[in-house]
Amino acid sequence: MATALSNLSAYNSEAIPDGTPFIIHLVVSQWNESITSSLLDGAITTLLKHKVQESNIKVWNVPGSFELIYGAKKAQSYNPDAVIVIGSVIQGQTKHFDFVCQAVSQGVKDLNVLSKVPVVFCVLTDNTLEQAQDRSGGKHGNKGVEAAVAAMQMIALRKVP
Repeated sequence: MATALSNLSAYNSEAIPDGTPFIIHLVVSQWNESITSSLLDGAITTLLKHKVQESNIKVWNVPGSFELIYGAKKAQSYNPDAVIVIGSVIQGQTKHFDFVCQAVSQGVKDLNVLSKVPVVFCVLTDNTLEQAQDRSGGKHGNKGVEAAVAAMQMIALRKVP
């Protein structure tokens, strides 16, 4: 595993644009809430660190990761600068994992292709709960932090004339 000994959430904060004018919506799955709430906390902390105003951060809750697609589409209709989808799908003993992961990744891809508002993918697709914990504030960092950084970079790209 490439991340076996790494905390991947380290980044150069000087390279992140000033978020003061940014409006960012986060669509969060309530399934595996202990994981998604940690990802959400990491994302919000990072957005605030980079001066995104608390009043410009909107959180939408949806039941599960499959519903992130509709939630992101709905959030896009309010024309924020970016949307972050946050979810956690953990492998079980059925093919459900494969179907949900495929649908969510394709749905987010479709939203990015069809809309001017970027949607950042922060959906953990892990084999075990321990792997999800490691990537939501554990030894491999917090993918919510990485998603917030990516959203701010995509907003800067979106604003390039």
